[in-house]
Amino acid sequence: MEMSLEIRHLTKYYGKTQALKDISVTFHENKIYGLFGRNGAGKTTMLNIIANRIFSPYGNVLLDGEPTEENDKALAKLFLVNSDNLFPKRMTVAKAFGLTKQFYKEFNIEKAAAYAKQFQLGLHTRVGALSTGYQTIFKNILALCMEVPYVLMDEPALGLDANHRDLLYKLLLTEYSEHPRTFILSTHLIDEIAAVIEDVVILDEGRILADESCESLLSRGYTATGESRAVEAFAADKNVIGKTTVGAFLSVNILDEARPDSVPDGITLSALDLQKLFVAMTGGAEAEQ
Repeated sequence: MEMSLEIRHLTKYYGKTQALKDISVTFHENKIYGLFGRNGAGKTTMLNIIANRIFSPYGNVLLDGEPTEENDKALAKLFLVNSDNLFPKRMTVAKAFGLTKQFYKEFNIEKAAAYAKQFQLGLHTRVGALSTGYQTIFKNILALCMEVPYVLMDEPALGLDANHRDLLYKLLLTEYSEHPRTFILSTHLIDEIAAVIEDVVILDEGRILADESCESLLSRGYTATGESRAVEAFAADKNVIGKTTVGAFLSVNILDEARPDSVPDGITLSALDLQKLFVAMTGGAEAEQ
């Protein structure tokens, strides 16, 4: 049986606000996923429910066929890092690593010390004294060195400079290569993460908007540009997800079954990168100039 993290018909309310709306999605073993969505789309809520940090009476989460709710055996197979600081502020980084090792035998404490050195994170620095960027680095090291089947990272690039983000992605790929497991990365830095992820899940207003391989999604998204009437005729039977008008010219973003092999004269097709495709799918409003 294939191992997987499966979400079935999950709904979550905060008072009268519906944060998740009957979502179902499966994260398969040994893949790197990008979890994308605008602020308030439901990404953090979904990750917290998976990790049993918040609850919902509607729907369920199965990890390798077992429900995760109040199931220590199942929950031992996953690890979530997010904005929460679960360590005393006066505790040093080294002691936090040691405490983590006591609770998770799968935590590679020797590797954590080595990664801390690469990030120039002082082991004797108190957790509460870390800057926003180094708080993120500290949590990322915990996640990267946690050799469990499922690792969930919520905003792993928060506050990181370009060099630290580059190092994070390199270490992530190293970990995935040397000790394959499922990584779910929730981030707004879509362009940067595109080269790392294999599959993409897009949440929009609490619903699953896309759930497929990155390659498949990109193969279906493109822009058609040309004189307005010609472009409108070309796009009439296609799934237009955004458009921009500049004088007599029109550009439309299209997400269809496949990019056409040929187009009428006067129309130019160009590829949409993952970030532009995401923006168009989640609210690329019409623009006129």
